[in-house]
Amino acid sequence: MKQFKAAVIGGSGYGGGEMIRRLLQHPEVQLSRVSSLDYVGEPLSAAHPNLESVSELRFEELPPEQAAAGMDVVLLGLPHKVSAEVVPKLLTTKAKIVDMSGDFRLQDPDAYEKYYGKKHPCPELLPRFVYGLPELNKKAIQASRCVASPGCFATTIELALLPLAKRGWLSGRVETVAMTGSSGSGVVASAGTHHPVRYNNIKTYKTLNHQHTPEILETLANAGAKNLSLAFVPVSAPLSRGIFASSFVAVPESVSEAALAAAYAEDYADEPFVRVPRKRLPEVVAVAGSNFAEVGLVCGAVENGLRLVTVFSATDNLVKGGAGQAIQNMNLVLGLPEASGLEDPGSYP
Repeated sequence: MKQFKAAVIGGSGYGGGEMIRRLLQHPEVQLSRVSSLDYVGEPLSAAHPNLESVSELRFEELPPEQAAAGMDVVLLGLPHKVSAEVVPKLLTTKAKIVDMSGDFRLQDPDAYEKYYGKKHPCPELLPRFVYGLPELNKKAIQASRCVASPGCFATTIELALLPLAKRGWLSGRVETVAMTGSSGSGVVASAGTHHPVRYNNIKTYKTLNHQHTPEILETLANAGAKNLSLAFVPVSAPLSRGIFASSFVAVPESVSEAALAAAYAEDYADEPFVRVPRKRLPEVVAVAGSNFAEVGLVCGAVENGLRLVTVFSATDNLVKGGAGQAIQNMNLVLGLPEASGLEDPGSYP
């Protein structure tokens, strides 16, 4: 008998499908209910063909309170702006909440309005959510009821820069170019995201105005960065899964290459899902399909008392950048081993 019961609300998208797949294999959590406005009454395989004959569960159209009834935890795979309408109803139940949308990641409601284009409907609830980056907030996540799982770009970039921020080495301007796979755009195709314009094509979008920008700045400031600004250029790449980010920073000249290497090795030595390869730099194929992230750096010249450093990071946007990290947070709030249900390394090539 499994120890805990979970429900997924918003289970028909790519993120929801990855959460469902992982929960069905979880050793301690029983997926008991999947709620969605799409595919109502149909088996999970109607939206996720990989789940054919894997589960007898069907998509249900349920009010949030009913979906959460009797559950230990509810995981939300809902779009931005929709989660904020559902969460107040879930808070009337006893279930813990892990939200994958951007609705509760920012503590500043003005930043939310600027980047998401709508006033936050319940800003008074923002302080109830812990930002779900385990490598920074593990103890707070374990003690919380409500977790806002980070965005995919944000996770990838934050993991690259956290060791610098924690030591006070990160300040001023950071420039990041990050390429992402098409699954990050969601299951519904649009004129700019469907296959004919993604295949054999690379292009930027939301240049210097992506909604993960304030999330990254807020998180790194909380970790110790000072007077930080971010010039972030997201790039649409012809991949289905994966993010590869290159972040260009300048640290004090007194910070040696050896000190930089030691900082990353020290900070991630005990983190189950962040790897710092010793003989190569990060790459998407090494983490695709898994909850692992890879981080690595190259030191450049010293100019005007500053050491130029390029930090590379890679994740799977649907796993460590999405549903996998949500389950990692679920494990923490339920008091389970952090890596439960997430230890598979993915496939290669």
